[in-house]
Amino acid sequence: MPPDRAHVRGQLGFLQWLGALPGRAGYAAEARRALAMAEPFRPNSPAIAVFCDLLTASLQMPPRPLQLSLPPPRRRG
Repeated sequence: MPPDRAHVRGQLGFLQWLGALPGRAGYAAEARRALAMAEPFRPNSPAIAVFCDLLTASLQMPPRPLQLSLPPPRRRG
């Protein structure tokens, strides 16, 4: 997978994970749990590496905005 495509997929995965969190979930605990589950796949998937990097960055203190973007729209069909 090309690096730019992996970056987009990793960001989308992070956004989907974030959107699926239950409302009362503790963010830090859920992020550490997701990181522990994804980390074994990191060496084999550039997209998962991006996902893990975003999780790690989101846990850093003091908190900072993450650079997230949606992929450019494409026509299909």
